[in-house]
Amino acid sequence: MPTKRLFSDWNKEELEETFGLTRHRTLPAFDEWIERSATQLIDEVETVLLSRLQELLIDHADAWNETELIEYFIGPMLTFVNFNTPEFSIFSERPLSAVVGDYELAGEPDAVIAKGLYSPKIPYFCFHEYKKENEPKGDPAAQALSAMLAAQALNPRPHPIYGLYVVGKMWYFMVLDAQTYCISAGHNALKDELFDIFKILKTLKALLIEIATQETS
Repeated sequence: MPTKRLFSDWNKEELEETFGLTRHRTLPAFDEWIERSATQLIDEVETVLLSRLQELLIDHADAWNETELIEYFIGPMLTFVNFNTPEFSIFSERPLSAVVGDYELAGEPDAVIAKGLYSPKIPYFCFHEYKKENEPKGDPAAQALSAMLAAQALNPRPHPIYGLYVVGKMWYFMVLDAQTYCISAGHNALKDELFDIFKILKTLKALLIEIATQETS
């Protein structure tokens, strides 16, 4: 019987040793993600919205708790990209679990993009988790990665699994492909990199539509 461990129980070293994972500086799937994001356009409405959100972050980043960071900054960013499509939906704090090797990996990621209208069925992306920069707890990269491993096990076809974690103003994007993974350098939402973050999110939506469409073909 597999041993149940929560996503929050792991660190990166344990995940690598237990599941034979290897961290790379980059991966082809990650390079494609970032290269395609460079061609994304941001229109006037998006520019105004992002600028206003950034002003809020500048004024309140040091004071917001996790819930406030989600509601007033991260949530509006994800909502404006709109990950609710005919192919998949975005879910918050829904139970996610899968058996990987000798372990059942389980938890409730802060956000999952998955096939399914009423509940997540096949997850493609895990967002885990939001933290204040000056109050680190645990290993947010490992929590995201363990959730991505569970998502990988739940997919009927092999393909890259995408992830993201946020620490205060810094956004870190992730890709898990087979047993290799990579984590981006941090993107600072207080700077012009905010627009790069938004382009990466828009490109993620396009990539996930392609994956979901392939699964139904």
